[in-house]
Amino acid sequence: MTLGTGDYLTAGQTVDPRPILIVTGLVQEARIAAGPGMAVICSSSSPTQLRALLTVLDPETIRGVISFGVAGGLDPTLRSGDVVLATEVLAGDTRWAAGLSLGDDLIDRLTSGRRRVVRGSLAGAEEVVTGRSCKAALHSETGAAAVDMESHIAAAYAAEAGLPFAAVRVISDPAHRALPALARAAIKPNGQIDVLAVLRGIARNPTALHGLVSTGLDFNRALRSLRGCRDFLIGTELVDSEALVSEAA
Repeated sequence: MTLGTGDYLTAGQTVDPRPILIVTGLVQEARIAAGPGMAVICSSSSPTQLRALLTVLDPETIRGVISFGVAGGLDPTLRSGDVVLATEVLAGDTRWAAGLSLGDDLIDRLTSGRRRVVRGSLAGAEEVVTGRSCKAALHSETGAAAVDMESHIAAAYAAEAGLPFAAVRVISDPAHRALPALARAAIKPNGQIDVLAVLRGIARNPTALHGLVSTGLDFNRALRSLRGCRDFLIGTELVDSEALVSEAA
């Protein structure tokens, strides 16, 4: 299945006009992903809201699912801006395969601009994993390269609907960096940043400014890298595969 801004031809030469569903958590990610051939939803970093959005979405109206956005780093060798192309998504005892097929020209474009691209697993979480020790523990437990709050939900939806699934995530806060509480509290329900909340938080605790600035620099670097990954949505292929890899008894 070829993703792109236009239709694609099946073996019978019939055109499938259905869009690809792009699952994001933040409005900035959704804006990057938006375009012809893409149906984008934004959860506002709320797993509950994402599940509600998917409940009312008819899977017959789409032809594949991609989880697209930033993620928290678990692998200590990864830095902000590095791209993780998921081989699988893990949540609890369940694993979902992510089917990807990339041409050499697309790999070259994704790795341009000092962007590092790796293949690895993603861990799904119901809340933000913030502290360094929590990230280290999750990495030790799962071996995952990164963690986010949307990929496992998107993967489960795709598996249930029998749709191909993929995930591309860019490291925002690396494994060595703890995400400041102020940064977490500044996300509005629509996924935008509450600037006034940030300013009030700094006024109450000026020492939080350094960590917030570092986090902001990492986040902006991740968004720049994510924009470069827009070609992934246009030029890659989803590989139909058994969506559920394994589930513990």
